[in-house]
Amino acid sequence: MRRVVDLNFVKAHAYGNDFVFAELNECEALDLAMVSRSACDRTRGIGADGMIFFQLTESQAEMKLFNADGSYAELSGNGLRCLGAVVAEARCNREGGKGDEIIIQTDAGEKTLELLDNSHHRYTFRAAMGEPVGLRQKQLDVNGERVPVIVLSVGNPQCIVLTSDLNEARFRRLGPLLATHKEFPAGTNVAFVHVESCDCAKVLIWERGVGPTEASGTGACAAAVAAAAYGGSSRNLEVISPGGSQRVDWQENGIFLTGWAQITVRGRWSFSTDWVP
Repeated sequence: MRRVVDLNFVKAHAYGNDFVFAELNECEALDLAMVSRSACDRTRGIGADGMIFFQLTESQAEMKLFNADGSYAELSGNGLRCLGAVVAEARCNREGGKGDEIIIQTDAGEKTLELLDNSHHRYTFRAAMGEPVGLRQKQLDVNGERVPVIVLSVGNPQCIVLTSDLNEARFRRLGPLLATHKEFPAGTNVAFVHVESCDCAKVLIWERGVGPTEASGTGACAAAVAAAAYGGSSRNLEVISPGGSQRVDWQENGIFLTGWAQITVRGRWSFSTDWVP
């Protein structure tokens, strides 16, 4: 049976990595994967790399993330920061000021964001992303080509290719093959990383369930860890993607990610539940 739903939404981005947000209590009776696919469609929906369903509490927020193709994801560093901007704006409107700390419950655990600045319509946070897990090197067979990779988890799975040259054609050929490689039954995010100096790396990002993105917060974290562990960089790194530069500090007590997020649109979206892209 055809049903038309009106949904309040917020859209935000961090370095071009964009997300649609909707309050969970408005969507509890809906198929969240279907809503995400529809909302993220860039021609018939709102358009985004992912959709986050959230609920606010007095001092915190909770989030559930789906990729553009409707697949589930544990965490997004940029999505986390975008939700931080939504929370900070709501807190400012409610309290007439800004709080220094925001705690967000994710499916990869509790994450704490320190609000550093909220000028120029952007919210800059330093986010505690936790410890890297399972860091190791591997050789993968990709259509007959042996590809050295570094795998780890930073709340979600990551596959890093350290390279002396960010070759766009090679990235676009291997990115989707690595993201769906049999080594990763649940899929993985992929980053091609060129260490330019001891404190700077450039990356290209292929996100699981999305494809090429302008930036990735968790991808930046994973790239920095791999560069420090196996690429000769320091543990404090500027990670530059096509969308801009994020700061990653890998300390004894975990990874800290610094960057901005910006709210771009607030609106009401009408869609039919019988249309599945």
